[in-house]
Amino acid sequence: MKNTYESPLASRYASDEMLYLFSPDKKFSTWRRLWIALARAEKELGLTQITGEMIAEMEQHITDINYDVAAEEEKKLRHDVMAHVHAYGAQCPKAKGIIHLGATSCYVGDNTDIILMREGLVLVREKIVRVLDALAKFAEEYKAMPTLGFTHFQAAQMVTVGKRATLWMNELLMDLEEVNFRISRLALLGSKGTTGTQASFMELFAGDTEKIKAMEQKIAAEMGFDSVVPVSGQTYSRKVDAAVAATLCGIAQSASKFATDVRLLCHLKEVEEPFEKNQIGSSAMPYKRNPMRCERICSLARYVIADAANPAVTAANQWFERTLDDSANKRISIPEAFLAVDAILNIYLNVASGLIVHPKVIEKHIMEELPFMASENIMMDAVLRGGDRQELHEEIRMMSIEAGKNVKELGLENNLIDLIAANPKFGMTKEALMVHMKPEAYIGRCPQQVEEFLRDDVAPALAPFADALSGAATELKV
Repeated sequence: MKNTYESPLASRYASDEMLYLFSPDKKFSTWRRLWIALARAEKELGLTQITGEMIAEMEQHITDINYDVAAEEEKKLRHDVMAHVHAYGAQCPKAKGIIHLGATSCYVGDNTDIILMREGLVLVREKIVRVLDALAKFAEEYKAMPTLGFTHFQAAQMVTVGKRATLWMNELLMDLEEVNFRISRLALLGSKGTTGTQASFMELFAGDTEKIKAMEQKIAAEMGFDSVVPVSGQTYSRKVDAAVAATLCGIAQSASKFATDVRLLCHLKEVEEPFEKNQIGSSAMPYKRNPMRCERICSLARYVIADAANPAVTAANQWFERTLDDSANKRISIPEAFLAVDAILNIYLNVASGLIVHPKVIEKHIMEELPFMASENIMMDAVLRGGDRQELHEEIRMMSIEAGKNVKELGLENNLIDLIAANPKFGMTKEALMVHMKPEAYIGRCPQQVEEFLRDDVAPALAPFADALSGAATELKV
């Protein structure tokens, strides 16, 4: 439909797999799986009114959700969970009377949210791994290529193109570690009842505490979890949502840092994002090659960073055992954070896999600044030739000011080497001075640092995810 609003996260940015994860089909089929797990556990623990035939009937209708019936029921009942209880019951007449037995709405709502967030984090993790792999290849290829380092976006000591990439990777490794931790710590709510006391299940199981505990563990195991939260009100703590959103926010920060660096490098014409044959950079200026993919990363990252405040504020404003001011907010803030981060990582992978390096431009910029960077080494060489260190320092300081004036005020080339060669106090020919004009002499341990980082940190982190690295290439929607 083109006459109603649709989220750009769905229509333009997020992948099909992440969109499915937060789709109605996935949500309500998970509700039904949870109702089956509850019924099965209750039957196995002695509730004789639940039969195998009932459970089999429920299993036949996990995915064929009768949305029309649910919609009609919600109009009458004004309650989404009970609407789906009735809709499921209409398809399962034998099981109708035992669906949702002993449970409250958060049994399906909250447990499903945990399941979806965990599956979302697994998908995000796979994409982080693929981005890291692409950047690792880039870092290895360019580990020894000198380039100007920048502090305050002013030329500083040299680094290498590959070493700079390891800074982007190191932040993603931090994100990967955080995602791994978050996945490992997610636990189901379980079956806690209306205020977390499990009073309804005490009634069903005649006060048998061990059976109630066993029921929760059976449900958790069927849904693929090792544990449930130890205590709760009606809901799991909304700090869980805030923690997940913070994890996603961290990924957005890392991606935005990368994209900002690439945007600046695009301006310098040193490194560019991929640019397709028929791509148009500007509707008015045909020559333009705007870094629109990196700009999109920054734009979406800004949304995620701002969105992370929603679950935090929600967690801070929960009253006692339950309020409902979380529901409308988390229906939007959590899925959209996942969709946006999914889109960010899709673009990140596309850019990281196709970065274009311009060595001649990088070399030109180096040679414009290298005379200044080489000045200390030149001074030491001149001292070894018999010069006075303090006198030479002052001479080179004054000549550097003159050379800087030539560059900045007159638009001339950096002539510091010529000035030194003409200064008798240094006693060095231009040929002798040019020995110090080798960029590779000023990159420190960059190549070794890249090799060590890739071997000792990146490779072990990626090793458990070999299957994710064999996935198909990511195709951008726009």
